[in-house]
Amino acid sequence: MNAFIQGLPKVELHLHIEGSLEPELLFQLAQRNGIELPYSSPEQLRRAYEFDDLQSFLDIYYQGADALRTEQDFYDLTWAYLERCKADNVIHTEIFFDPQTHTERGIAFETVINGIHRALESGQKQLGISSQIIACFLRHLSEESAIQTFADVLKHQDKIVGVGLDSSELGHPPEKFKRVFQQAKQAGFLTVAHAGEEGPAQNIVDAIEMLSVSRVDHGVQCMTDEALIEELIETKMPLTVCPLSNIKLRVFDVMEDHNIVELLRKGVVVTINSDDPAYFGGYMSDNFNAVSQAHEMTHQELAQFSLNAIDASFIEAPLKQQYRELVQGYLTKTKVKADSEQSVV
Repeated sequence: MNAFIQGLPKVELHLHIEGSLEPELLFQLAQRNGIELPYSSPEQLRRAYEFDDLQSFLDIYYQGADALRTEQDFYDLTWAYLERCKADNVIHTEIFFDPQTHTERGIAFETVINGIHRALESGQKQLGISSQIIACFLRHLSEESAIQTFADVLKHQDKIVGVGLDSSELGHPPEKFKRVFQQAKQAGFLTVAHAGEEGPAQNIVDAIEMLSVSRVDHGVQCMTDEALIEELIETKMPLTVCPLSNIKLRVFDVMEDHNIVELLRKGVVVTINSDDPAYFGGYMSDNFNAVSQAHEMTHQELAQFSLNAIDASFIEAPLKQQYRELVQGYLTKTKVKADSEQSVV
């Protein structure tokens, strides 16, 4: 099954670019920018990646992000992630970035967006990977800060397709950001939001109703509300689920307990994503493999995660169709090969 997963064309819709900062690159950037780290080596830093909950992860996440200072830093970060995408046969990615993480420490918005965007353009030309950028508001900060950040987002509407909402979910419900999301929708941006990861199912309902989201990021707590599940199925509202992240942050104790396969079989539009792969132990193929090893699945079911992600993506219809055909062609090819090998036996 690992070989099938490796070759399967994949689409990632839930990736925090700051969360792809591997310890080795972090040390390189820190040395480049004259920053002293409280760790002696990348190995020691990696050993610190044991988290009790979302907040314990965020503490070290923001510490790592402080090494990102220049446009070249953001380019190098994004390019390193794209090389991982190429290795995992990710054909399209929609990247989150957190402007406030950087502007709060004096890094210009333009420095961040220009570095990321330039790398994604290189990724399209050199690696054949299409992409979109989504700017996320940090929900533990104020609504006023989000509105100020949106003013910067507006200046770069040619580079940014949508806005999102991330960071600590508990104590920061969707309604806190209703006005800024309305402003974004009126300006023509698409919207997504983290909901139902550590927070209750009601946050999913509120993200859909108050923020008019096109996708719910995480959303795994929907299982506690049968009416919500039925609504998700009926409306085809996508959930961008991050399996290894959910285990690392103890949303589920073990992958066998994860509900992603049950949701898929119920007809919910679930997708597999890597979230913050440098911190959570795996990129796209790693997440697919972890789910497959814990739950007996068919090739068609695994491919459905990709098909769901294509349908849920923010790309134009012709490219969606092209990517669907790519996945279906891969399914057909692997089936023919398997049938041929079986007939020989």
